[in-house]
Amino acid sequence: MALPKIDLPIFDLTLPSTGEKIKYRPFTVKEEKILLVAQEAADPRQEMLAAKQIINNCLIDGNIEDLAMFDAEYILINLRGKSVENTAAFTIKDPDTEEEVQLELDIDAIKIKKNDEHTNKIRINDEYVLFLKYPTINEFIKMFDYAPNDPLADYFIMVSCLDSIASEDEVHKFTDYTQEEIDSFMDDMSADVIKQIQTFFETMPRLRQELKYTNTNDEEKTFVIEGMRSFFI
Repeated sequence: MALPKIDLPIFDLTLPSTGEKIKYRPFTVKEEKILLVAQEAADPRQEMLAAKQIINNCLIDGNIEDLAMFDAEYILINLRGKSVENTAAFTIKDPDTEEEVQLELDIDAIKIKKNDEHTNKIRINDEYVLFLKYPTINEFIKMFDYAPNDPLADYFIMVSCLDSIASEDEVHKFTDYTQEEIDSFMDDMSADVIKQIQTFFETMPRLRQELKYTNTNDEEKTFVIEGMRSFFI
């Protein structure tokens, strides 16, 4: 006789980027093993690959390939809250005193921080508007192919987030053009447009939580957790 199949609870979650509702299940021992291997490796690339696999396994509907990076991070943190526990205790080293400080993170308290001035629309001139899309986890994984501080990594992520350019009469999707054509288009962009694209990235929604503590010098400090690190601590 076969062992019984255990049904898992299904949860709803609203994606921060679109307001779309998705369904997911908590992770099981299978995903716990993936998480533990990534934690032991302490390698950011391995952490992202593990995160992608865990999300793929646990999503009931939706496609991780289409998710904005901060959506993926938001799913991960909710997965941890539903699958393990709502709090995570960890140790940091104070940069001034070098003492070890015990901190505790409330998973449910982590929220997506949004900037009211953020926009994905950039006016190039009186005729055309450039539309940007959010980078995905796949694009962040590809960035590890570049050396640290390689300016081509910034260019790669910038170009990967070009969605379309539109006028009143026509719309051009960047997926319809070759890399050479896109590079030529970018070569003609003004410094002001590039600056606005950079602002798009700087003001993007992000997973962020501040934890306050007081060190032995009686100084109040703030430890900031952002993005996927909140899942792997």
